[in-house]
Amino acid sequence: MIFDLDGVLVNSFAVMNEAFAAAYREVVGAGPAPFEEYRRHQGRYFPDIMRIMGLPLEMEGPFVRESYRLAHRVPVFDGVVELLLTLRARGFGLAVATGKSGERARSLLETLGLLPFFAHVIGSDEVARPKPAPDIVERALTLLGLPAGQAIMVGDAPTDLASAHGAGVASAAALWAVSDDEDALLAGRPSAVLRRPSDLLALCPSVPRG
Repeated sequence: MIFDLDGVLVNSFAVMNEAFAAAYREVVGAGPAPFEEYRRHQGRYFPDIMRIMGLPLEMEGPFVRESYRLAHRVPVFDGVVELLLTLRARGFGLAVATGKSGERARSLLETLGLLPFFAHVIGSDEVARPKPAPDIVERALTLLGLPAGQAIMVGDAPTDLASAHGAGVASAAALWAVSDDEDALLAGRPSAVLRRPSDLLALCPSVPRG
C-alpha cells in the first residue's frame, strides 16, 4: 500500500497556505499569495511548482522553514490511524510517496506520530523524476519488494494517479480532502474511489502469512 501524504494522511492545507503566504511575502513582496493556483499543482515537487507558476525558486527556503515551524498544527484525517492499524494487522507493507522532500516528510510523520506505521517514506528529492513520472512509485515497489500488480497507490491529485498508472500500479482516489477538484481527480481514471479512509479496507483483505 503506497500513500501520498498531504490530502490523504494529513490535512496540511491550512498550514501550507500560511507557509506559502509567508514565503511569498518574504521573497516576492506585498500582495495576495496565489495559494489556490499552488494547490492545483499538489503532488508535484515544490521547485517544479514554482517553475510552472513562474515564481522565484528562492521561495522554497522560507516555505520549508515555516512548514517545519508549523508542523505540530497539522491534523491527521479522521479514520487514518485506525486504517493504518488495520492494514498493519492484516499484513500489508506500507509506504509513503510524496511531493515533499523525504526529510521533511519523515519529520512531519514523526511529529504526528505516524512514522512507525511506514516501512519506507520516499520524497520527490530522492528519485530522478518526481510525480507525475512513475519513478517514486517504482521506488516504493522496489523497497517493498512487490510487483506492480500487488500494490495500490492512494492519492488525492491527478499527479498521484498518473504516477501510479505509469508504474502499472492500481490507483485509488482519496476524496476526503478534495473540494472543487473532484472532477479533475476522477478524470485521472482511478481504479477505485474512496470517500473516507475506511473505504480502502474493502480492497485489502488480510495478506496470507507463510
